[in-house]
Amino acid sequence: MQRKSDFTYSTECEPHRIRTKQILKQHPEIRGLIGKNPKTMLAILGLVSFQVVLSWLVSNQSWWIVFGAAYLLGAFADHALFVMIHECAHKLLFKSQTANRLAGILSNLPQLFPSSVSFERYHIKHHSFQGVHELDADLPNRWEAKLINNYFIGKIVWLLFYPLFQVFRISRLKEIKPFDKWIALNFAAEIVFTAAIWFFFGPKAIIYLLASFFFSVGLHPLGARWIQEHYLTFKEQETYSYYGHLNTVAFNVGYHNEHHDFPSIPWNRLPQIRAKAPGFYNSLYYHTSWFKLFFRFLFDKEISLFSRVVRKERGKVALTDQSIPDMDLVRKTEPVSSPV
Repeated sequence: MQRKSDFTYSTECEPHRIRTKQILKQHPEIRGLIGKNPKTMLAILGLVSFQVVLSWLVSNQSWWIVFGAAYLLGAFADHALFVMIHECAHKLLFKSQTANRLAGILSNLPQLFPSSVSFERYHIKHHSFQGVHELDADLPNRWEAKLINNYFIGKIVWLLFYPLFQVFRISRLKEIKPFDKWIALNFAAEIVFTAAIWFFFGPKAIIYLLASFFFSVGLHPLGARWIQEHYLTFKEQETYSYYGHLNTVAFNVGYHNEHHDFPSIPWNRLPQIRAKAPGFYNSLYYHTSWFKLFFRFLFDKEISLFSRVVRKERGKVALTDQSIPDMDLVRKTEPVSSPV
């Protein structure tokens, strides 16, 4: 089989802003789902407490218990914390941007790597410039895709060190400011938290938290989420949702088409979008199992890191775009212009 040597290029604008407009025209009641969910803060406090307590409980246990707990429990908690950071990035908890950022930094603490504020910067651009290689950090680097391609061992390495590969992507996104006082605060908070865990609980607690972090985004069925969202696993459809049981512990993050169409709707209301507009979502390809997709990604040579849609045109979207097309449509009396 001939390996892919480049991404799939599209001359079309990204599909979500157009679909948002179409859905709101046919289902204006969805406007009522837009808003904030301050109760998400309770989930953040619970998850952070869970990871701190569990790191203490395993701090004097054997190594197999440390890594077993990280794989079976900590990975799910950290993955959920990523969803909390994601909610904070979209300002879906509080009206105040400062309050959302502080909540994101709190969510980030058990993950040890200061990434909450940086994620906000790059993720919002992913929404605004989906598929634009110079602005979408969700796309792999070309050297990254060429190195890993469709190799089984390469995919294992890629999933295991997925956070590191993401760091390497930052250098190509030259138009996005990489450091400021908020990122400095994020770093400072992580340093203090990590030092406290080491001082009070010891090194095994740190290893547990590190393992939980890497398992939550990598070599774990939860890692299939990154493949599910935008990799071309069926047809040349740019975004896929996941409607499996793990949405219960992942705060509905699988509803990815719904989220891209309506980024101003919090996690607890995402299933209602599909329920109110089934004609738009049931006709799309979607996944029902992260476990199945995880193994399919590893073994299916038809799927490589080049299995992504890329567009060369950034259209008329301004660099300062905050990716709230659904809210803009509600606010304005005139339709939102197409991004290209």
